[in-house]
Amino acid sequence: MPNGVLAWTRSPLQRTTRPSNLGQVDTEDLRVAVYDRFRRGEAPKVQALAADLAVPPAEVTAGLRALVAQRHIALGADGEIAMAHPFTAVPLGFSVMGRDRLWWGGCAWDSFALPHLLPEQGPMVVATTCPACDRAHAWRVDNEQPPPGEQVAHFLVPTTQMWDDVVYTCGHQRIFCSENCVSAWLGLSGKERGYVMDLPTLWRLASGWYAGRLERGYVRREPSAAAGYLQEVGLSGAFWGLPD
Repeated sequence: MPNGVLAWTRSPLQRTTRPSNLGQVDTEDLRVAVYDRFRRGEAPKVQALAADLAVPPAEVTAGLRALVAQRHIALGADGEIAMAHPFTAVPLGFSVMGRDRLWWGGCAWDSFALPHLLPEQGPMVVATTCPACDRAHAWRVDNEQPPPGEQVAHFLVPTTQMWDDVVYTCGHQRIFCSENCVSAWLGLSGKERGYVMDLPTLWRLASGWYAGRLERGYVRREPSAAAGYLQEVGLSGAFWGLPD
């Protein structure tokens, strides 16, 4: 991924005089720093975040574990950040190109969310391949209207289980050429059918889901409080495993 530019700099005095309370880094400061690097097209590393916040790396590591517990991020086996929705540091089947930035797209949902979260970078080009037939697809996505296309998004993992392994979940929220390709892939993989939606519904789902996530004080949207939003964007209760 392209290197980004630090969002802010600190003087040597700030870096050397800040008291260090190991494990006590402000998690909201850390969360904002994570997203600041991601928005610039750079996967945030522990050492870089420690430099941004002028704290020891061990404090960042402890803070990241707290953000995992709060479901703001997911870590890889190496302890580095794998995902901070809708950004990802690992390839999961999508790329998203803005005006002067390039990101991996975490999944169909997150890839379509980036043009809404970063409208100054839009319209963006979202690209992927069909998991069934390997056909390439690309859409010009903005925050004004859904892109045209007959393709469908398939969400394999039920939403009630998404955080059991969020990287696996996102890696299996893919876009297929059609319902036929979904069926063909399910037959080859031996997996059960998940939730299928068309591109306009996917675009509406992504449009406001992450609103405010880059700002200080963001509060995650919980599934139990999402029924109204989901109904507004045209999804049935079955999307969350709830009765319609």
